[in-house]
Amino acid sequence: MNALRGLAWLLALQSVGELLARGLSLPFPGPVIGMLLLLLALRFPVVREPVAACANFLLMHLSLLFVPVGVGVMTHLGLVSQYGVRILAVIVLSTWIGLAVTVLTLHLFKEKKHDA
Repeated sequence: MNALRGLAWLLALQSVGELLARGLSLPFPGPVIGMLLLLLALRFPVVREPVAACANFLLMHLSLLFVPVGVGVMTHLGLVSQYGVRILAVIVLSTWIGLAVTVLTLHLFKEKKHDA
């Protein structure tokens, strides 16, 4: 029952984020705003405990989320065989770029922290 309350919190905060994004014409997607609201709300045990129970439940069944991806790959096996190397190159390159940007950002913040 606690996991259902956590799911309700997650859906409610995402809905509020969507309302804010669309109502105020913000340049951020609603789910991103909802995640920021969740980050603030996790300070309170009334939100943190049910969301933790929901997260644990979802993590226990995480393997089920890979079934649609596997079916999609099997359905489009021709495209994967045709563009597989390109797809792999894009995935690897974008992962490395994301890691590099993260490292540079953290390095920049670390330098600013030591200067202050």
